[in-house]
Amino acid sequence: MRRRGSFVRPYCTRLLERYFSGNTMDYKQIFAIILPIFVDSTFIVLMALMNTAMVSSSGVAAVSAVSMVDSINIFIVSLFMAVATGGTVIVAQYKGSGNVQMLPKVASQSISAIALLSVVLSAVLIMLHQPILNGLFGKADADVLHNARIFLIGSCLSYPFFGIYQAIAGALRGVAQTKACLVLSLILNLTYLLLNVILIKGFDMGVVGLSISLIIARVLGMVVAFVYLLKYNQTLRVRLKDMLQLQWGILKKIMFIGLPFAAEQMFFNGGKLLTQTFIVQLGTLAITVNAISGSLSMLFQIGGSALSASIVTVVGQCIGRGDIQDARKFIRSFMWLSSIFFVVIGAVLLAIFPLLVGMYAPPAEIVPDIFELLLLIAIVQPIMWSLSFIMPAALRAAGDSRFTSVASLLTMWLFRIILGYILGITLGMGIMGVWIAMVAEWGVRSIIFGWRFRGNKWYRHKLI
Repeated sequence: MRRRGSFVRPYCTRLLERYFSGNTMDYKQIFAIILPIFVDSTFIVLMALMNTAMVSSSGVAAVSAVSMVDSINIFIVSLFMAVATGGTVIVAQYKGSGNVQMLPKVASQSISAIALLSVVLSAVLIMLHQPILNGLFGKADADVLHNARIFLIGSCLSYPFFGIYQAIAGALRGVAQTKACLVLSLILNLTYLLLNVILIKGFDMGVVGLSISLIIARVLGMVVAFVYLLKYNQTLRVRLKDMLQLQWGILKKIMFIGLPFAAEQMFFNGGKLLTQTFIVQLGTLAITVNAISGSLSMLFQIGGSALSASIVTVVGQCIGRGDIQDARKFIRSFMWLSSIFFVVIGAVLLAIFPLLVGMYAPPAEIVPDIFELLLLIAIVQPIMWSLSFIMPAALRAAGDSRFTSVASLLTMWLFRIILGYILGITLGMGIMGVWIAMVAEWGVRSIIFGWRFRGNKWYRHKLI
């Protein structure tokens, strides 16, 4: 056993050095970035699953309502994260170039921009929540709409706190302080889970309890993140007064990345929201199938999502140092590692599917439909997902935001929306038709972004 172990360890080290070490970073630095984000992603997804499972105890109407409103929440939160990504990219490139004087300026402007954006969006949605729900989901049952109204207002109240939290986390990821991000995420999500256990399971408050938990957890998350940033962080050295002054030169750099990505996310998630509206036409059980399948699919994507977030820091710092060779090498390595994650995680999750789906206590007649959807993505994701989502994140980290956004928008609307409607509604394939269209979109995105990476235009943008 000792001889075998003594052989395996050097072999693994050589393998890591070959694929994850370069001129600008070694494999220890890269995995110091990846591992906390992977743990964070795993924790967030597991918390989401447990929260959805708890809400399911309040009935199918509650699950359907949360699923519908979450499609709106994803649409809004993605705008915050798009601007935060702009901050992450600029911070990472300045960090890579060695210009530490610019780090607090970029971080403070990212926080200020997202704070303003989140307050405005929160106010607008609260004022217009009734016509928005009626316009998007008017065909849903009355009890579903009632629960959706409660959860949407609660979500809107939490937006400013969550937006600021995301801006701080984005700046920390830019300087590779992913351990701090992990701790902050644990505080926010454990609070959310604990409150849900108390309010939903203990006091049977259903969607009202979920809304209260969300607001309190995000307020606490923002406060802790702020205290850490201002009092304890020694890398960014952000001061409160810097956040109160808008510096248009820095904001312009952030928005060069953030605005195209925000537009992409707005239309991308708007398209997903539109998809949700014609799923509503299929009935409450179809909404529930989509909600549970979508929730479980996040488990399949834990590894890929972690690598997608990590690669922004890695490629951003490589580009900041001017090392294109390392950027290319690490992107390829991330692609292969992501595919391995998908194969392993997919095999494990399909094996324990009965246990997973049992958490939601769904009606027995929809369980086969859920399994079919998960089997579809388990087969396809190792081939297509990485090129479709990790690759554009890498290109964006190099400043190639406009191309990735336009390509994503076109594929979203031509395939996921139009083809999804044709297959799901016109041809009567239901939820399976909608998911097949989504998979077709992944395939087209993979071809486009793979082709872009083979060229040299993606790294020729000058951001700093």
